[in-house]
Amino acid sequence: MDSPKEKLRDSAMAENKKNILDCISLVGTSPCIFEGEKTYISTGAVNHDSIDLSLAEKVTYQNRPSRANLSVKNGDILFAKMCGTQKTVRIDKKNAEYLFSTGFYAVRAKETVITSPLLYYLLDSEQFLKQKDQNCSGATQKAITNEGLKKIKISLPPLEEQHKIAAVLDKISDLIAKRRQQLDRLDELVKSRFVEMFGDPVDDSCRYQKTPLGAIANVGSSKRIFEKEYVNEGVPFYRTKEIVELSKGHKITTELFITKERYDEICKEYGAPQKGDLLISAVGTIGIIWIVDGKNNFYFKDGNLLRVSVSNNFNPIYLKMLLETLISAQKQKISTGTAYAALTISMLKEMMVYIVPMDEQNQFAAFVDQTEKTKTAISHSLQKLETLKKALMQSFFSKE
Repeated sequence: MDSPKEKLRDSAMAENKKNILDCISLVGTSPCIFEGEKTYISTGAVNHDSIDLSLAEKVTYQNRPSRANLSVKNGDILFAKMCGTQKTVRIDKKNAEYLFSTGFYAVRAKETVITSPLLYYLLDSEQFLKQKDQNCSGATQKAITNEGLKKIKISLPPLEEQHKIAAVLDKISDLIAKRRQQLDRLDELVKSRFVEMFGDPVDDSCRYQKTPLGAIANVGSSKRIFEKEYVNEGVPFYRTKEIVELSKGHKITTELFITKERYDEICKEYGAPQKGDLLISAVGTIGIIWIVDGKNNFYFKDGNLLRVSVSNNFNPIYLKMLLETLISAQKQKISTGTAYAALTISMLKEMMVYIVPMDEQNQFAAFVDQTEKTKTAISHSLQKLETLKKALMQSFFSKE
């Protein structure tokens, strides 16, 4: 049962229910003509609330993609327009210099109604996102528009309470950021260890014999599965988003299935994904790799995911690190001059990989395993903090 104080707050929030457009100003402009290059941030280069600069592009004014047409200022807040997409970014002095995709709305708080820190959290809350998705429109790819925004209603506490709420969420967000930094440092440690043991495959300082990947491993994709073949239960069917989550060690809830009969039929011709195989994201989040754990049968989407079946020459953990490094170095080349950026089977087959003695590969794999144990502990702490933040945001913003 709510306390008298909570009832009073909820009553105040009900009285302060407003249209979202009464709380924000739509900002952001087309870029002025500029010399040289600028960093372009697509929606795909934003991971929830942070920018992944490894997925950014350098563009000139003349060759920038048509969607690279949003300039912003320090203090603005971005949120993704696309339905089912949770991406919210604070603009500071540094990233105000970037170009952003028109797939984002750029907004600014009307400070007499809502504080800027609270607006940031509101735009990342379930209360807002649920209404955003309900009011998206579009024939092929649904997104929120100005007309859709007009239908979104939000409940706001008094300004004094808003400052307190944002301060609590800021503290938790800072702890979350520190945990993420710890995970990033461990990833960098693994990369440094790889270069220390084997050399840098990008600058060709590796001292071992090299050969095209296609000469010593099976590289391919999958048989095409049509939408009409999906069923409500059966063998799980993985797409890019499932592989990305699995690569992070997350548990997934399978949404699509194919029948066991269809799976058996396909596997007779193409073979089933085996433990130790590498599945690689070929579009969107190019280069994300998951090592098949062999815990259950599944099939995967053609074209969007590529499969490397390793031979006895490779420890899959070593090969994963090697391919991640090589693919990352080629991302700019992959995305340049193409309307549909993708890592192809032929590109993967042509990548030059190093034949390292198995005992050295195993030493590196053992180091990775130990690092992963530390990462697991940090990840559990991170998940608890994210759950706490979500629960607090639910309590702050879900009152109707």
